Amino acid sequence: MPNATYRHTVGSRTYGFRDLKDLLAKATPLRSGDVLAGVAAHSAEERVVAQMVLAALPLPTFLNEALVPYEDDEVTRLILDSHDAAAFAPIRHLTVGDFRNWLLGDAVDSATLAAIAPGITPEMAAAVSKIMRNQDLILVAKKCRVVTAFRSTIGLAGRMATRLQPNHPTDDTTGIAASLLDGLLYGSGDAVIGINPATDNVAQVARLVHMMDDIIRHYAIPTQSCVLTHVTNTLQAIERGAPVDLVFQSIGGTEATNRSFGLNLALLAEARAAALSLQRGTVGDNVMYFETGQGSALSANAHHGMDQQTCETRAYAVARAFKPLLVNTVVGFIGPEYLFDGKQIIRAGLEDHFCAKLLGLPMGCDVCYTNHAEADQNDMDVLLTLLGAAGCSFVMGIPGSDDIMLNYQTTSFHDALYARRVLGLRPAPEFEAWLQRMQIFSEAGADFALHAAVPPAFQKALLQLA
Repeated sequence: MPNATYRHTVGSRTYGFRDLKDLLAKATPLRSGDVLAGVAAHSAEERVVAQMVLAALPLPTFLNEALVPYEDDEVTRLILDSHDAAAFAPIRHLTVGDFRNWLLGDAVDSATLAAIAPGITPEMAAAVSKIMRNQDLILVAKKCRVVTAFRSTIGLAGRMATRLQPNHPTDDTTGIAASLLDGLLYGSGDAVIGINPATDNVAQVARLVHMMDDIIRHYAIPTQSCVLTHVTNTLQAIERGAPVDLVFQSIGGTEATNRSFGLNLALLAEARAAALSLQRGTVGDNVMYFETGQGSALSANAHHGMDQQTCETRAYAVARAFKPLLVNTVVGFIGPEYLFDGKQIIRAGLEDHFCAKLLGLPMGCDVCYTNHAEADQNDMDVLLTLLGAAGCSFVMGIPGSDDIMLNYQTTSFHDALYARRVLGLRPAPEFEAWLQRMQIFSEAGADFALHAAVPPAFQKALLQLA
């Protein structure tokens, strides 16, 4: 193996890995997307050997060997140019394996993790995740505390927010309003009321933005709205005077992936500046909402030979640069070509959450799967519960767990209520106070007793929808 940079001998056999990119890929827990890309380990033994070699690697290696050339990729330039050497100094002497042990140690708390976050590159986070068990990912992520705010405060200890997702296949306003009311009556919507539009044009975006703004103002709901359209549509809607709260965009971990989405870093900066200029937040000014997902770079042939989890983690550097209110991985949305079954989806969700929190992001998760994946709602119950235990910032809330517009399975209003009750989690504080004031929840605390009758403030709206 003359081209191998990293080698390790087991018995009479020597394994070689040609570069850091190959080593990271071979060390990744098995998933269908890496097999499809031809970068996965060829056997369980090769995977374990790669993990052993990776564990012995000094952390500064990731500053000296770029996975995508600096001159070819603006995400690489962002990662290296924004690296905080002072924040990195306390862990600079560690190997990847030492870093894992350090993260799991009792001496490392939320304040310590927040202080080092600017010194951790995505590749470091991805590397350490590859040698961690699921319980390790959960334990460390729970210690990470990332708080953001707009009209509600997201990420506080002991709380888990929800995105109320009232999608409709024809953008019918009555159907959207019915789903929205249903979600509010189950305590959903403190992260954002976010609609994926069926008709993706500026006029429709503006109409939906105005509709949500009217509802939020009428009921004085301490939350924010977002239409999940392309960033250029949102910019045009702002120019036309639409009351935009959050700017949404799907992002990836390479310049080529983002180019396939029709964006670059300069465009995201322009959109953030436009949203900030509206000054619509009341308790904070985090105005961006990003979604990611393992496999998006590979599906665009823009992965540069990286494994999909490392490429996904690089997207978090893009998100981090724009101080978002919300980020979430749509973990099982792309399909079984990338995450084959429930086991792979669960692992990927925990990895994504851990890596993003370690990098300082307010990370949530769309706990989801497509109907042709080898997964079911029981798998999603497991992932939802694990993420709740891990301190996940927010999850989705959709009627009956079934998105009738995007045609995939996710978490329902009932699922979020279950997670809050079982794990003793509460909504965002501003939203919780509103739920009690509107007589949706009868008292504070983890039990969230729902009123038996429709609260008076919503009775007229319910009759109009009937």
